[in-house]
Amino acid sequence: MESAELVAILREVRERVRARYPEVSGAGNGLDERRIPLTDLMPLAHARDAALGKVAAIGTVNPRAGGPVNWVIQTWKRTLARMLDWHVREQVEFNRKIVTCIDTAIEALNDNNRAFMEVTSRLAEIHAEFHAEFKPEVEELRKEFRGEVQQLKDIRHHWAEWRLDWERKLAENEIQFLRSVADLQGAFQHRSTMMEVNFREQVRGQHAEFTAALERQGIELQKRMWADLERIRVEYERVIHSELRTVRLRGAETGRSATVGDVDVPRRPGGLPHMDYLHFAERFRGSEEYVKGGQQQYVALFSGRQNVLDIGCGRGEFLETMRDAGVTARGIDLSEESVAICRGKGLHADTADLFEYLSELPASSLDGIFCAQVVEHLEPERLPDMIRLCASRLERDGVIAIETPNPECLAIFATHFYLDPTHTRPVPHPLLAFYLEESGIGRIEVRRLSPAVESMPALAALPDEFREAFFGGLDYAITGRKL
Repeated sequence: MESAELVAILREVRERVRARYPEVSGAGNGLDERRIPLTDLMPLAHARDAALGKVAAIGTVNPRAGGPVNWVIQTWKRTLARMLDWHVREQVEFNRKIVTCIDTAIEALNDNNRAFMEVTSRLAEIHAEFHAEFKPEVEELRKEFRGEVQQLKDIRHHWAEWRLDWERKLAENEIQFLRSVADLQGAFQHRSTMMEVNFREQVRGQHAEFTAALERQGIELQKRMWADLERIRVEYERVIHSELRTVRLRGAETGRSATVGDVDVPRRPGGLPHMDYLHFAERFRGSEEYVKGGQQQYVALFSGRQNVLDIGCGRGEFLETMRDAGVTARGIDLSEESVAICRGKGLHADTADLFEYLSELPASSLDGIFCAQVVEHLEPERLPDMIRLCASRLERDGVIAIETPNPECLAIFATHFYLDPTHTRPVPHPLLAFYLEESGIGRIEVRRLSPAVESMPALAALPDEFREAFFGGLDYAITGRKL
């Protein structure tokens, strides 16, 4: 069969199918004015027609142009097709059965479309009856529905505006809340900082109080310890002195003076030379202000004493110093002019020999003795007697201070010592300390006074160690306490 004939047959079949199965749609019935399409069977019919065309083409030979060669080729093709007919016969039957199945399916779907049309018509009738019977109510419901819809539109519009306002207020509240939180956090941080500062100050104050209390306790303990050590030292020196006095043998020497009271008192040699000794002291010892300035160091030693004796009071510099410090003191001197000067100042002074005056005093009647620039005037053999006599007149813990030129300083022999014709010999401090110890005086201390370099600046060129060893203080002071 030629292709043109096959195409014509397919078109005829398509038209017949469309005439038999027209497209059905719902008419306007008021229920739904929109077009209601049913199942479209044309694609299925087209597929079936295409299948029929393929089935009809099995076993055919395509036409060719005329001629002997082409005739032979066409004859051979038709012979081959007949020979294969037995092989494709079952396939052709199967294809035809499939086409028949498709036709049956198209018929069934067409019946379904007609049923849908009947249902649609029935629903349209029911809708028309319902619309005719309940039209006023429906209209009312429509109006109410439109009103509700309008209200919903208004609500939606208002909701949009309210939402914007709510979001704005929410943002403002959130900002205010965050600011409040920030303020609270700042206040909390400030308060915690203040609490920490107060705590640190309290701890610092407590630590300072504790440290101060600990230091005070330490100082008190040190004071108690030093006081106990001093007491032990005094007791130890008293024991040693008592034992020494017990075992010491005192032989009577020839040429000694008679005993006055309980102390041997040697006879004093001649008195002072015939000269203006006050003028001599003013030139070579110094002015009263200079001497008083040097004796200020003894104020602390005699402070609190009530019966102090100044042996060799001279112009009364020491007596004035004690009076200014509130200490009761009196003096003795061989020079009547010196005693007169002291009395003219309102001081208590007497003209007396130290040995005779001390011998007349009761034992342990003095609590302080001061003797400046006197022991170097005594004969060497009389110095121990003077020390023993002074120690016997001191009460327990009484103070004695002796000031004299320092023989360790070589400059004293080149300048001051031999200027005074009444000087006999200098007294080294170890010897004077020994006499004091033998007489029951303890806690002995020695201090160098009047550095030689102050009066002789040339000594500053010497090495320090050499100058201190051989040109130190022109005088020295030795102090002690009665055990």
